[in-house]
Amino acid sequence: MVPLRGCHRFAHHLRLCSFLSMAAPQQQPGKTLLRPNPSPSPAGSAPKRSRTMATDAAAAAATGPPASKGCPAMKAEFAKHAEYLNALNDKRERLVKASRDITMNSKKVIFQVHRISKVNKEEVLSKAENDLAAVVNNYIGKLVKELQGTDFWKLRRAYTFGVQEYVEAATLCRFCKTGTLLSLTEINDSLLALSDKSVEPLQINVLDYILGVADLSGELMRLAIGRISDGEVEYAKKICAFVRDIYRELTLVVPLMDDNSEMKKKMEVMLQSVVKIENACFSVHVRGLEYIPLLGSSADPDYSFFGASDFDQ
Repeated sequence: MVPLRGCHRFAHHLRLCSFLSMAAPQQQPGKTLLRPNPSPSPAGSAPKRSRTMATDAAAAAATGPPASKGCPAMKAEFAKHAEYLNALNDKRERLVKASRDITMNSKKVIFQVHRISKVNKEEVLSKAENDLAAVVNNYIGKLVKELQGTDFWKLRRAYTFGVQEYVEAATLCRFCKTGTLLSLTEINDSLLALSDKSVEPLQINVLDYILGVADLSGELMRLAIGRISDGEVEYAKKICAFVRDIYRELTLVVPLMDDNSEMKKKMEVMLQSVVKIENACFSVHVRGLEYIPLLGSSADPDYSFFGASDFDQ
């Protein structure tokens, strides 16, 4: 029979052994363990050995070749992505340059139209149309070549301002010639001749067209003021009615647009243009009715500048 005190010591010894066995790290197959550095040796002994990796030979053979051998394929894949991004950035820069050229030359067409008067209307419009055709062939043709077969919306921000300015110039020429609005279908049809039939052609989207038409109101306001100063009050009234109709129709379209923050700003400017044209036409009409020729004047009064038509002698 074992003494009671000896049983307690034996049980305590078993618990201590089990605790030490659980706390000791166990090496699993395929795992590497860091072998700690030896304790610092006294002076004059061997130098301290660096930390090494202990790897099981069987686990190393099972893992196969090292992963560094797959790097060339990964580098080739990322090289393709880098090449694509570089080509896209270069194309974007070319589109920005073409957009600036379109903007500059379209403004020249608009300035040419503002030189119109009663005596040179046909001559000015003919020259403006020729300049507009040069813009299409020389500069918009560059956009067509760059954007064929690509996602037009991806690079839209690079060329949208040039397209808007072209729409503004084209619609201004059409109004001065026929008094009507140039449609988006007519603009896109005129660009089909520049595209290759084997790929998707460049088509001006609805958003850029509407933004260009919104800018047209400012040019028509300047044209109306110029026509009033030249005595063409009826023509200014026609411009006023045309701009008012465009503004009324756009007020129905803008709330339905997804991204209409830019369009809202243009609508505010368009409303100011409508008010300026209406005030100018109203002022001229009232002054024409209040005009009284000087007493004793032998010269026949000219009522055309004040809104009244010339009468037959």
